[in-house]
Amino acid sequence: MKNYETIKYEELDDGISVISLNRPEKLNAFTIQMIEELHDIFNKLEWDLDVRVLILTGEGRAFSAGTDLNESARIYSPEVLENYRYIKYMDIPEVAKRQYYAQKRTSQLVLRMREIPQPIIAAIKGPAVGMAFAISLAADIRIAGESARFRNSVFLLGLSGVDIGNSFFLPRLIGLSRAAEIIYTARFVDAQEAERIGLVSRVVPDEKLMDEATALAKVLISKSPLGLRMTKSSLNININAPNLESALALENRTQAICMNTTDPHEGIAAFFEKREPKYPRR
Repeated sequence: MKNYETIKYEELDDGISVISLNRPEKLNAFTIQMIEELHDIFNKLEWDLDVRVLILTGEGRAFSAGTDLNESARIYSPEVLENYRYIKYMDIPEVAKRQYYAQKRTSQLVLRMREIPQPIIAAIKGPAVGMAFAISLAADIRIAGESARFRNSVFLLGLSGVDIGNSFFLPRLIGLSRAAEIIYTARFVDAQEAERIGLVSRVVPDEKLMDEATALAKVLISKSPLGLRMTKSSLNININAPNLESALALENRTQAICMNTTDPHEGIAAFFEKREPKYPRR
């Protein structure tokens, strides 16, 4: 993996990787460059079979303060546009069209998060607001530090309160009524409330956040590599399955594929021998 300027990428042992949003002096606010660097790394991870679980976090005291409004305010000035000529939509002369394609490019991040085969654990401390709130919702699992605070702050900027997939993910996570209240009011949700309503899986002290996320990642990589990837894929599809029959059909095909690999033989042997299974890395 190449070096990035606005994110950090680190490969830990045993197929666990960490992406850290890395603008701590700006509370990891999202810029066009950060968005493009995330796209780049997600594109690489889609076919990286050595990476089996991904942890997404932020450097410093915040997950992310959302979109960098200083950049947004200047985004269509000549000097800023010149810095981003490598992004094709920035060459479009009409502002409205540029805005649309920029929004689309940004929103596709959550689609890529769901498309890559690695389950994503979001390790969140401090603010996760606006765009960062939406990004956190697209993770498979969210673990919060005690300082974590969530807010749909985009609704405070004269824009629609639905943005970057939040109207899709949030009702599915916590129910329509709670989701509507959080989206409409744009209030803060602290870590304790987030745990109570099911927005996060657990709350831990900030200093133990990465240890907890890494320990969970190690539990996930103890499963068969193919089985883990196909489980994420099936959850993505079956959350919108039109009926039980469709869900079962996908599950049946998934199990049939897994049964025709060597992984079940190792899993069953490990079960009877009372040991941890030793699956191939890929």
